[in-house]
Amino acid sequence: MELFPAMPYDEWLDTKDTFHRFAQIVGKVRLAESQRRNHWWNVPFHLTGRGLTTRPMGGPERQFCIDFDLVRHRLVVDLIDGRSAELPLAGQSVASFHDGLFHLLAGLGIDADIRAVPFDLPEPTPFAEDTRHAAYDPELIGRYWVVLSQVAQVLERYAAGFCGKTSPVHHFWHTFDIAVTRFTGRVAGASPQADPVTREAYSWEVISAGFWFGDAERPWPAFYSYTAPEPKGLEEEPLRPDAARWLPARGAHLAILRYDDARQTPDPVGTVLEFLDSAYQAGAKLTGCDAERLASADGVTDPCLTPS
Repeated sequence: MELFPAMPYDEWLDTKDTFHRFAQIVGKVRLAESQRRNHWWNVPFHLTGRGLTTRPMGGPERQFCIDFDLVRHRLVVDLIDGRSAELPLAGQSVASFHDGLFHLLAGLGIDADIRAVPFDLPEPTPFAEDTRHAAYDPELIGRYWVVLSQVAQVLERYAAGFCGKTSPVHHFWHTFDIAVTRFTGRVAGASPQADPVTREAYSWEVISAGFWFGDAERPWPAFYSYTAPEPKGLEEEPLRPDAARWLPARGAHLAILRYDDARQTPDPVGTVLEFLDSAYQAGAKLTGCDAERLASADGVTDPCLTPS
């Protein structure tokens, strides 16, 4: 299997836009039915060996889980009592997927209440009315799943080098990226004027790293990193490799390494890890984060062991 297969933005845009909305519908169920965690860690999807999972949620008498099986291209709802129901992903519009999912949930005795409109997407058509987004190409979704899985393993390797407070490697359904976040240990003092999502996400100072599949503004997939709140002069810090760049983004800066630049190198994984480390070192330097004290080579902090 090719490491980091090609994923041109334009080639799968219609399928991406449709599946992104599928993901938001299921993600909003997760948001409504899960116990809130710091920095919204309860909300994103986690990866399985076959796709994406909400993880178990709901009360003790109706605990359930929703999985995207991207090998069989089915949505699967499992209850703790052993009952299960499925919905095909191919051939669905956003409206039919929305109606089908809530029909399944009702049949299993689950009454989930969500705000059934897209979050932060350019076309805010309510899910139940969206018949325009109806593209689901199983081959392209399969490639998305391969890329996502391979990137997740690279982020796990990156995460292993830090022993401070860190998030899981998780897939955000609202922004359609996969990320892992390191915390410097300092409270950031979020502005009361910021929206509640932002205040919770950035209540502590963070250096975050991840990968996203592109958008209308930047129509190419890329690895990224940012520091929030952004320290002065961050965009002047050096990045590795030479193809990496600082780009302005919503009043701050993103460290960017395009996916195609990484995948064409002799060692794509090493290239990405070098990039992520250089961006982390830039943020750690300017925030005063003690990178040496928080390092854990190969995930080892046991003082009696030597990292391999």
